[in-house]
Amino acid sequence: MSSEKNVYSRKATLSLKISEFEVPPMQDMLIIGRKAPIGPEAVRRMAEALSPEQFTLIKMDHPKIEAVLLRNTLLQMLDEKLLMKIVLEESERMISDSMVLRSELKIAVSIQREVDLL
Repeated sequence: MSSEKNVYSRKATLSLKISEFEVPPMQDMLIIGRKAPIGPEAVRRMAEALSPEQFTLIKMDHPKIEAVLLRNTLLQMLDEKLLMKIVLEESERMISDSMVLRSELKIAVSIQREVDLL
């Protein structure tokens, strides 16, 4: 008789690089201020023209941030609510409502498992 003990740990490490919006505009993410010179729909159309079906526009209920344009593959790796919580916490300190920030976002998933050997 062997008692089976499985320990499972799953964590994600996020690394964000945020800078002011420049041309060419496409990276992993754009954070669009409420009074930015380019609005969310124009950003979405631009992304669709440059990289069809590669980005999702997420509207925000935030005093300074109107929307976030995010590469779809990132949403496949991490829960949208958790990702947006982190993005808002980090970007709201540096964004004004008239800015558009671009960000490089890399997600590295770390998994560690422990199992009993039979």
